[in-house]
Amino acid sequence: MIHPIERFSRIATVVLMLAAVGCPDESSPTVAEDTTSADTPDTTPDPAERTWSVLAAGVAEAFMSVGGSSASDVWVVGADKGVGPAVLHWDGSAWERLATGHRGDLWWVHAFPGGPVYLGGAAATVLEYKDGAFTRMVTGGFGRETIYGIWGSAPDDLYAVGGYAGRDGFILHYDGNAWRRLAEPPGLALDARGDIPGFFKVWGRSADEVYVVGGRGTLLRGNATDGFAVLATTTTDSLFTVAGDADTVAICGGAGNGVVFESDGTSVTAAELDAAPLLQGIAVSTNEIVATGGFGTVLSSRDGGVWEDVTPLTDANVESFHAAWFDPDGGLWTVGGGVITAALDNGAILYGGAAARDPIAAALVPKKEELPPAPTTCPKDAIELAPGKSIARRWNEQLLNAIRRDVPRPTVHARNLYHVSAAMWDAWAAYEPTATGVFSTEKATYDGDLEEARREAISYAAFRVLTHRYSTQIGGKVSADCFAQFLTSLGYDPADTVADGATPRAVGNRVADAVIDHGKADGANEENNYKDNTGWASKNAPLYVDTPENLMVDPMDFQPLNLTVAVTQNGIAVDSGVQGYIGAQWRAVTPFSMVRPAPGANYHTPDELPTFDDKTRDDVVDVIRKTAWLDPTDPETIDISPGAFGNNPLGTNDGSGHPVNPATGQPYAPNVVPRADLGRVLAEFWADGPRSETPPGHWNTLANGVTDAPEFEPLWEGKGEPLGALEWDVRMYLALNGAEHDAAIACWEVKRNYTTSRPISLIRYMGTLGQKSDPSGPGYHEDGLPLVPGLVEVVTAESSAPGQRHESLKRYLGQVVVRSWRGEPGDIKKEVRGVGWIRAAEWLPYQRRTFVTPAFPGLISGHSTYSRAGAEVLTQVTGSPHFPGGLGEFIAKKDGYLTFELGPTVDVRLQWSTYYDAADQAGQSRIWGGIHYRPDDVEGRKIGSLVGLEAFTRATAHFPK
Repeated sequence: MIHPIERFSRIATVVLMLAAVGCPDESSPTVAEDTTSADTPDTTPDPAERTWSVLAAGVAEAFMSVGGSSASDVWVVGADKGVGPAVLHWDGSAWERLATGHRGDLWWVHAFPGGPVYLGGAAATVLEYKDGAFTRMVTGGFGRETIYGIWGSAPDDLYAVGGYAGRDGFILHYDGNAWRRLAEPPGLALDARGDIPGFFKVWGRSADEVYVVGGRGTLLRGNATDGFAVLATTTTDSLFTVAGDADTVAICGGAGNGVVFESDGTSVTAAELDAAPLLQGIAVSTNEIVATGGFGTVLSSRDGGVWEDVTPLTDANVESFHAAWFDPDGGLWTVGGGVITAALDNGAILYGGAAARDPIAAALVPKKEELPPAPTTCPKDAIELAPGKSIARRWNEQLLNAIRRDVPRPTVHARNLYHVSAAMWDAWAAYEPTATGVFSTEKATYDGDLEEARREAISYAAFRVLTHRYSTQIGGKVSADCFAQFLTSLGYDPADTVADGATPRAVGNRVADAVIDHGKADGANEENNYKDNTGWASKNAPLYVDTPENLMVDPMDFQPLNLTVAVTQNGIAVDSGVQGYIGAQWRAVTPFSMVRPAPGANYHTPDELPTFDDKTRDDVVDVIRKTAWLDPTDPETIDISPGAFGNNPLGTNDGSGHPVNPATGQPYAPNVVPRADLGRVLAEFWADGPRSETPPGHWNTLANGVTDAPEFEPLWEGKGEPLGALEWDVRMYLALNGAEHDAAIACWEVKRNYTTSRPISLIRYMGTLGQKSDPSGPGYHEDGLPLVPGLVEVVTAESSAPGQRHESLKRYLGQVVVRSWRGEPGDIKKEVRGVGWIRAAEWLPYQRRTFVTPAFPGLISGHSTYSRAGAEVLTQVTGSPHFPGGLGEFIAKKDGYLTFELGPTVDVRLQWSTYYDAADQAGQSRIWGGIHYRPDDVEGRKIGSLVGLEAFTRATAHFPK
């Protein structure tokens, strides 16, 4: 067995959605106002006389740390299971659970008499609890880093230690004003890649004598002023925890077997243990050392004597006790749970002392099944959407909200958009003699108001299809309730599924049945939740994102990622591990309009199929260059007005803007913004749409915005008599979403047939091999990255000398480094880590570390294909390529819009003259974001254009003659 910090060599934390903002409850406790020292007790009772009490067991969250300033000021912290990290406080008379207002697992707690209290954990977090409130301190860390240990001699002399994926250990020091990262101690053990081990705990006797332990047998001694030095140990196993008193420093750790060391500050001696399991927690009193660990083990050595197993016989089934602490009165506290695996569950708190203690109230330590359930009811403001708009538009808004609640599977949502749009069209067309349905071609009769009949038929058709498709998906209970409540608000009964007869609701139910029946055999594998049924397997082993290297069998073949913490782009936590291929079977799905040119042929084939050659290397370097441009301190600006940006010929970026606004006849005003802000906003705005409705849904949002514009006129193809709002909407949705559905099929067929790599795989692969520009230079490899001064370089003794650009990379002599985005900060709302030199072998795209890159091949870009298809349809249905008034716009607000880090530095107005400009920008955004490279984008645009025009032609055949 191994400690979580090693098993989680790729974990540290779960960062879920955006950090919650909370205020302390008025009843939040204050730290005990006494001057009792948290020093070790003078004596502790004989283990045989210790009475053990199980204060909590089987708790939803694992507990990782216990500590305090006195026996009446005890703190326990632990994992975050979706409701905030576990934080419990004992004030001597009662327990209380505190809400921090922050998210992420907490790994350690250190309390001072009278306060403050400091808690460390995921995403380089240090929380200060003072005067009844939690404040996140600015540590300057990265989202990938975890703080595993905190200790201080005083509130203005604090240390925090941690690492990333079991490596890259760091020591932070707080002097009362700011946290700073201390210099790396010399002499640390390096692995084959030049990485230092992670650091796991810190403890000190005084301000001058501080100890740090970590991976590969690391033990350090020193302080912030004089620096730290390595103390030799006789193990290469991880050392997890250190504690002590005036006479002894005790350390525990291990791998398959536990180890304990004692030190006098200069020499280190290994204790003799009898086949102990992994040991994770250690506590020291004047006359006793206790070590805790795997299988709920508790070991004791009294007065320097032999180590004995004193594990309490309780019904607490504990995977491992992660931490132990003696309070000043001699009470022994130990906490843990499922901390050896990544589960971080099944928490337990035990107390051993002179007398038994009552368990903690169950409400404060809920079991997994007792955690607050996910919402099941529709928010009031999500029931009656788009009031005053057509019934088709209102159901479209319900569908977009359901997409936002669900996992972002663009192929699935494109299919649902098309099928719901077709259902609404078929219900409308049933009452139009010269119109033709898609799945249902029946003609209906009605008595009374035609518009009311259509309203009812469309509502039942949409309601039934939406409920069928989304009620079992993520967020499905809320979505289903929204659908039902909206239908009820219209005066209809959600329980009425009668499909016999001539009533409008029966017509709608028959249409829904036809759509649902079609979906059972259209190739999507809906009955198995759209799982891959093709048996696809990559030639390459998965890329461990947390490991700084990448070795591939075929660098051009798609490589799934192995993520230790996985969250979708819209913030939904999903299973970590190796990505599953999303949509591998989608080439077999029945399209709306496309026809294969020959049996077995692609619907559409890219003109350019990338190979592992110099052109691909140049394209990959362009991705690196764009991530290097994401530095908010870079003064470079760019005019992104439609007068200077866009108007590209299809499949190129050669345009230089539009000379005038066709609606006004005047030139477009300049729109100059920092280049870094443009790139960051593009990457985030177009990622899944402004509200995570995925690219197909995003083009529905844009289309709805077009019809809402004051300048919009409902002239189909820009001519003839104005259409009513309902007829316009059902026509537009059929054409648009038929195109989006076909774009998914055409795009995913190319992805499946050619399975090409993503930039992260190529950059890391070539960077791991070396550089290919200088055969006589260091790190040469014929398949490496080309060198570009200031962008792609090799670390040398000269470049890594003090004060030089690669100084922080001096351990990596001969390795290829790139100037690029450094990764998300620990506090994404308030901090930026910017751009700097990093190893090419650990390059990351401008994305959240829990997402990184989509789970399907690169060629061709879905964004480019969906977007150009949507642009073609909007151009055809409106009769103009231009947005109403000649200008479409989205404003990303300063310091409030970005979700990967703080920003932008100014308000950024994304502007487009034409739908094509917007579509091109969507494709370009994926290069800025590091998701795609050039051929993925341009070939997607070209195929999207064909798909959009075909879909419009097919839709037109269904319209009234």
